[in-house]
Amino acid sequence: MSEIFGYPEFDRQGKKILTETKGLYADSMMNITVYQIERGRTITFHHPKEETALLLVQGSVIFERQGKCEPARRGGFMKEGAYCLHVCRDVPVKVTARESSELLVQSTENDQTFGSRFYTPANCAEETFGKNQFEGKAQRTVRTFFDYHTAPYSNMVMGEIIVPQGGWSSYPPHRHPQPEVYYYRFERPQGFGACFIGREVCRIQDGSFCLIPGGQTHPQVNAPGYPMYYVWMIRHFDGNPWTDRIFDPAHEWLLNEP
Repeated sequence: MSEIFGYPEFDRQGKKILTETKGLYADSMMNITVYQIERGRTITFHHPKEETALLLVQGSVIFERQGKCEPARRGGFMKEGAYCLHVCRDVPVKVTARESSELLVQSTENDQTFGSRFYTPANCAEETFGKNQFEGKAQRTVRTFFDYHTAPYSNMVMGEIIVPQGGWSSYPPHRHPQPEVYYYRFERPQGFGACFIGREVCRIQDGSFCLIPGGQTHPQVNAPGYPMYYVWMIRHFDGNPWTDRIFDPAHEWLLNEP
C-alpha cells in the first residue's frame, strides 16, 4: 500500500482506520477513523490530550457531552447538510445510533481548552467554488465546519466537498505546506475517479482516502454518472496554520478564465 493512498476495509467491529499519528500515515499528524455503528449501539470517545471532531456522514445519532444531548439525522451525504461536533481535549462524547450510521472521527493533540461547538446545516458555512468557470467542469459545493479563521484555538480544519458527476475539485491545482487528508464516498459503490498528488496518480473509489503531503498539488476528478463526496481535513503546523491555498504558478492563468 502506498503511503499516499489507502483502501482500508471495516473490521468486524465496524471500525476503519485511515491515519494514525504513530502509524503508516503518521505524516498526516492526525488520528482519523471511520465507524459503522449499528442501531442501538453506543460508543464513547474520550481523548485526554486530543481535540476531537465527530462528523455524521450518514444515518441518525445522538451526541451526548457535558450534560447536553444533540440529535442529528442525515439521510444522504450527497444532498443533505451535515452535523459535526467539535470538542477540546478531555471531553468525553457518547454517540448512540438511532439507525445504522457512519461516523468519521478526527483528532490531534492540542493543549488548549475551548467550548464545544455543534455544527448543523443551519450554521455551517457553505460556498460554491468554480461557478461560471471552465464551462462548469469545476463547480462544487464546499462546506467548512471550522478553520483557522473561525476556530483559531484548533489545530485542525474540517470540511466536506460535493462534486457533480464528471467534475474537477481542488482546482485550479494548488498546494500548501500543511498535510491534508481526503476521505471519499460515492452514492453508488462502483463510483470512481482519479487523484493527482504531485506526479502520482491513483484511483479514487468509495471508502478510499489519500494523504496529501505538504507542498504537493492535489487536483481530483470523478467519472461521469458518479457524483463524489469527500471530507477534507488539514492539520495546522505550530506557528504556521493553514489559512489559504497557494496556486501552482503553471496553472495560475486559469484563475482569470471564464
